[in-house]
Amino acid sequence: MKNKLIIANWKSNPIKRNDGEKLLKNLVQTIKTNNKVIICPPTIFLSHFLNLFSPYFQFGVQNCYSKDKGPYTGEISPKMVQDIGCKYVIIGHSERRSLFNETDEDINLKLIEILNTTKITPILCIGESREERAQKKTYSIIKQQIKSDLKNVDKNKIKNIIIAYEPIWAIGTGIYAHEQEIVDAKNSIVKILCDIYGDIGRKIRIVYGGSVNAQNIESILKNADMNGVLVGGASLKPKEFSFIANFK
Repeated sequence: MKNKLIIANWKSNPIKRNDGEKLLKNLVQTIKTNNKVIICPPTIFLSHFLNLFSPYFQFGVQNCYSKDKGPYTGEISPKMVQDIGCKYVIIGHSERRSLFNETDEDINLKLIEILNTTKITPILCIGESREERAQKKTYSIIKQQIKSDLKNVDKNKIKNIIIAYEPIWAIGTGIYAHEQEIVDAKNSIVKILCDIYGDIGRKIRIVYGGSVNAQNIESILKNADMNGVLVGGASLKPKEFSFIANFK
């Protein structure tokens, strides 16, 4: 894949909408690339940002629910996400799993709802903890997550999913997976997908997330040949994120 996916996960940042607008205005001036840049800001800001910046970036949400409507206070449905104009949704981020107790079953129901009712592209996050890696369980954890999260997902729809390998021990820590660790994880993911879906598994885009920055972007995108990156903290730094997004 020649052009890469550069996905910004702003998480619960910034506090003020105007600060987000200033950041996006800066990025409009500094990002000049054929890579696909996807911004996932706090949902409350999305309508405003879409109105101003949709000619320059594509937008996504950081989470959604598994129902299209109903008595689910505080939740947003995939159909709502699509209606507002977003094209992507992050599903199964480790912070959702650990802080909000989302299970693989929850994530699976979300994926099925997204794929069956919308044209949104889900970005499915998977990855092992530090303890699991130390115990050499990386492959088994990735396999379990993929099999559970993609349960009953139709073969004809699997190509619409993006897999984000995000080792939990690398998220927000400043520690990132080394090049060979990323390659090994990517090869494992492809093998598992092919075991389930056949050769179409090789066509699924795989990105890396976990302390992505300007210093390691070449190792990730060029040397490890990932299809893109999911960027957390560095996506809030305009100079650094522009460098990442512009990487060829």
